[in-house]
Amino acid sequence: MWIKTLQADAFRNLCVPQAEFLPGINILYGDNAQGKTNLLEAVYFCALGRPLRGEHCRELVPIGTHMARVRAEFGSGNQEYGIKGLGFTVDACIQQQGSKFVKSISVDRVPVGNTRELFGKVPVVSFSPEDLRLIKAGPAERRRFMDIEICQLSPVYYKDLRVYYRALRQRNHLLKGLQKDKGQLDSLSVWDEQLAQYGLRVMKTRSAFVEKISALARTVHAEITQGKEELNLEYRPDIASDIYGAVLDKYRQRDIALGSTSAGVHRDDIVFTVKGMSARSFGSQGQQRTAALSVKLAEIELIKARTGKPPILLLDDVFSELDGHRQRFLLRQIKNVQTLLTCTGLEDVLAKVKGEHRIIRIKNGEIIR
Repeated sequence: MWIKTLQADAFRNLCVPQAEFLPGINILYGDNAQGKTNLLEAVYFCALGRPLRGEHCRELVPIGTHMARVRAEFGSGNQEYGIKGLGFTVDACIQQQGSKFVKSISVDRVPVGNTRELFGKVPVVSFSPEDLRLIKAGPAERRRFMDIEICQLSPVYYKDLRVYYRALRQRNHLLKGLQKDKGQLDSLSVWDEQLAQYGLRVMKTRSAFVEKISALARTVHAEITQGKEELNLEYRPDIASDIYGAVLDKYRQRDIALGSTSAGVHRDDIVFTVKGMSARSFGSQGQQRTAALSVKLAEIELIKARTGKPPILLLDDVFSELDGHRQRFLLRQIKNVQTLLTCTGLEDVLAKVKGEHRIIRIKNGEIIR
């Protein structure tokens, strides 16, 4: 699966009548703040129906405008690029309605009722300097990583996750009400049962995912470091599976006092270790970069193994963060993966890229031909 063309109108700062891409490496270059990352985000939004950066779709619409549009044409097949009859088109729109911004997405002009219908159609892996947060930031960043990647591989997981968080919101709302009126205390058991049921399902899927991604990342990391370092990922659930319900019951009075649920899969984490030591606490900047790169390359291999097709790879200014050895290793690993790569120093990238590639210059949100 690859992206063939993209059109964007008022998507962040983009005004792109049509951009065309090769199934190999596509180099997006230009000065800073010209729209290179915005173009990657437009691809990401069409593939997954959510922003690459931030949480709210309103951030995609420029100030002073009321609507953003983007269209992406995706192709598939392993023969000549652009085989007629294979692939589909995604249209996405974010429009202001009163004080809210509402997104609407269609595939081949058929409206998509829920974002989950997009998951798995166009697998995407993104990597930017901000992905160092995967190692350095708090648990929320690592849970987000798990959830996005697993949702691309498992529609069932997406459903389980939605049900869990819906039950969590309802329980938290009830907890706040119980601070003033204990009359609905018996109702708490209903939400406890749902949290335990779907929390355990989420835990099982996350555990299997981390085990697989860890094995793949360990192999990649050993190649990058020439066997000098060993990388491991360990899933750290907030509650052990055999006592999930009991823990919710144990902390019930504390949760009422806090007005929120203090334990559950919404507090899970992943621990990254390099040579047996926490990469977050003790890893050098270089070790953290290498660990993040290893995990991203492992994502590609896992998606290929599960779906039979490589994902689209979005690399946002990654070369500026990697030394020459890691740059060359990365390019070797992605030679059969469609890649959209942003940079400010075109000559440096061209010196390392081998084979067919396309250069796309971006200035002020437009493609300069």
